[in-house]
Amino acid sequence: MDVTGAVEHPEPLDRAALAARVARDVPDHAYVNLGIGQPTTVADHLDPRAGVVLHTENGMLGMGRAAREDEVDPDLINAGKVPVVEPPGASYFHHADSFAMMRGGHLDVCVLGAFQVSAAGDLANWHTGAPDAIPAVGGAMDLAIGAKQVFVMMSLLTKDGTPKIVPSLTYPATGLGCVDRVFTDLGVFAIDHERQTVVLLEAYGASAADLAERLGG
Repeated sequence: MDVTGAVEHPEPLDRAALAARVARDVPDHAYVNLGIGQPTTVADHLDPRAGVVLHTENGMLGMGRAAREDEVDPDLINAGKVPVVEPPGASYFHHADSFAMMRGGHLDVCVLGAFQVSAAGDLANWHTGAPDAIPAVGGAMDLAIGAKQVFVMMSLLTKDGTPKIVPSLTYPATGLGCVDRVFTDLGVFAIDHERQTVVLLEAYGASAADLAERLGG
């Protein structure tokens, strides 16, 4: 892992701060898909003035933030079934059209959760391989290969302290060489595809040297 030039911060990122950190790296006027789970919270931290257009695979373009209190409409939800608001200009379409947008290279960024990301940017996020695990690929494969940039948002370590950034995947792959950036509670990382290595951009609540040791170099 390359830690040259990494910026160190004293505290780890909580869930809201992590979502805000991801939102900072979303380009203005980008078309963006937010994956099910934690990535959907990024919508709450996007500046409306940035002109980011959110796409959801269940058939909405121009999706807004999470709905609050009397804004909730049970028929207006994102792909994770979380109620959202409908900004002016939002549109709706068939599920098949939504996947055509995903597969056709029309999305600038997608934000996905993950079980593992390899040093080469390989992604595993649909199955742990455990016999009793329920596979849940959804549209992840289509997003991983269809979006121009793939951001991963996850905790850096499992509950038992095992790193989720690994030399090579041990879980079934969703996509190969597709991840560009990884956002975690303890660090923000870029994938250098040419060198097939992980580059630490920012460390949170740990030193760059400590993260390098935890991730095996």
